[in-house]
Amino acid sequence: MAKIWVEAYGCSASFADSEMISGLLVNGGHTLADSSSESDLNLVVTCSVKDVTANKMIHRIRSLKSKPLVVAGCLPKAERTTVEKLTQEASLLGPNSLGKTLDVINSTLKGNRVVALDDIDVSKVGLPKVRLNPAIGIVEISNGCMSECTFCQTKLSKGDLTSYRIGDIVRQVKSEIDDGCKEVWLTSTDNGCYGFDIGADLPLLINSVCEITKDFKVRVGMMNPMYMPRIRDGLLTSFDDDKVFKFLHVPVQSGSDRVLNEMKRGHTSETFRDIITKFRTKFPKFTVSTDIIVGFPTETEDDFQKTVELLEGTEPDIVNLSRYSKRPGTDAAEWDQVKVSEVKRRSKILSDLIERISLKNNQEWIGWNGDVLFDERTDRAIKGRNFAYKPIFVKEPVKIGEKHSIEIVDATTHSLLGKIAS
Repeated sequence: MAKIWVEAYGCSASFADSEMISGLLVNGGHTLADSSSESDLNLVVTCSVKDVTANKMIHRIRSLKSKPLVVAGCLPKAERTTVEKLTQEASLLGPNSLGKTLDVINSTLKGNRVVALDDIDVSKVGLPKVRLNPAIGIVEISNGCMSECTFCQTKLSKGDLTSYRIGDIVRQVKSEIDDGCKEVWLTSTDNGCYGFDIGADLPLLINSVCEITKDFKVRVGMMNPMYMPRIRDGLLTSFDDDKVFKFLHVPVQSGSDRVLNEMKRGHTSETFRDIITKFRTKFPKFTVSTDIIVGFPTETEDDFQKTVELLEGTEPDIVNLSRYSKRPGTDAAEWDQVKVSEVKRRSKILSDLIERISLKNNQEWIGWNGDVLFDERTDRAIKGRNFAYKPIFVKEPVKIGEKHSIEIVDATTHSLLGKIAS
């Protein structure tokens, strides 16, 4: 039996995969190393969604390949040749091949390279896991997606939508809570289309999870806007439950309908506006997160200004801003690219706007008083979340999993600052 070092990058689904890989390893008799320096084998769960992320993966693969290495996750599935140029010896494990984890590990330890990139897993629900955070249970509700975005490698990595049964997911959530989790993340490639392949949908799943008679919170993960009109009214009802964080992550990507059509996003800017208006009308204290790609091929100055206008009009609390980067195998990688200098200019304008909006929104929370669940350890301190999933820090000592009544006394661009209320 060996000591295995496991590290993960990317979305919450990648971290969930790493937890399951670790669980399978421990169940198989191996132990988890505390660092790569003391391991017998290194395993890295990769992400390939952006150039900057892929470059980081390349650096990590080079750093870890001095020992037996398994490269897992999206990069080997979407860009196998890239990985094999870096190392001919590393074994490869795809995001839908976790059932082969032990076979891959044991063969690699014996010096035999294995490539396991085929989609073999029926469900990731119910697999053993070693949690990265004892307070948070990450539960994957489906794999793959129904979209065909021209800029994204996700389809290449994870394939078509495969939703897991509601009963299986509810049992997994119960298991997470029984093990001490105070918060559950429902995550997938795209929560918005969950269940469309099995005669179910996301609101039905949320309602079923919230019927569990325990004290816990639910964070609903990213959903693409194109499916929101189909489930919007049901979601508005599901979000009424106190267990559900009043938080939506809906990536709009651009304010220009022409660019959205080029991206094959399947929605318009008005779709996004309607979602935000409906949720904020029903829930006045509500956190909206979105994604923006600046400098997409064919994006004109007029298209860019439409994105500025969309952000000014909707004022999302969180904007994940990315400069467009070509990803191998995608349609948009072959199109005429916007000049780098122009992309940087537009990015700076949006970045400044986003910071102003975020600070304004956060300052509106000063004076609020309510319960905060402290759920995450950061480099700075232990971070908490209130009912709207706002990140909150306090100076007083707190522990992971604790809940305190907090008064917000100050705000920054990225978080709220509070004190424990007497």
